[in-house]
Amino acid sequence: MSFAHLTLATRDVIASRDFFAGTLGWEPIERPGNIDVEAAWLRIAPGQELHLLRVPDFEPSDFEREFGRHFAVEYPVAGFAGLKERLAKHGAELIDPIRETPFERFFFRDPNGYIFEVVDADHAPET
Repeated sequence: MSFAHLTLATRDVIASRDFFAGTLGWEPIERPGNIDVEAAWLRIAPGQELHLLRVPDFEPSDFEREFGRHFAVEYPVAGFAGLKERLAKHGAELIDPIRETPFERFFFRDPNGYIFEVVDADHAPET
């Protein structure tokens, strides 16, 4: 079984779509026409998507943080510096990890307030 998609609420669908496309390189794709709210779909990887839905009064939970609710993605460590630059340029807040791990990683808060963890794609699992 693999992950198919995740859905995030956002106050601004277009800005959120452009943020993920411009920073993580996720590809905007056509979405079904049977949705009655403003929405955007992005391809993360083959068979994996992000769905963005407009919720005008959306506010992130106080639980969004390293030890709370967050999303983790893998990315080649050689590209971390460039990714951090793109994230900062597009309005993300870079966040240092709270605890040390045997592999490189960092966190960022996207413009909607969601927390993402970026982990070295070649890391060995923690034991």
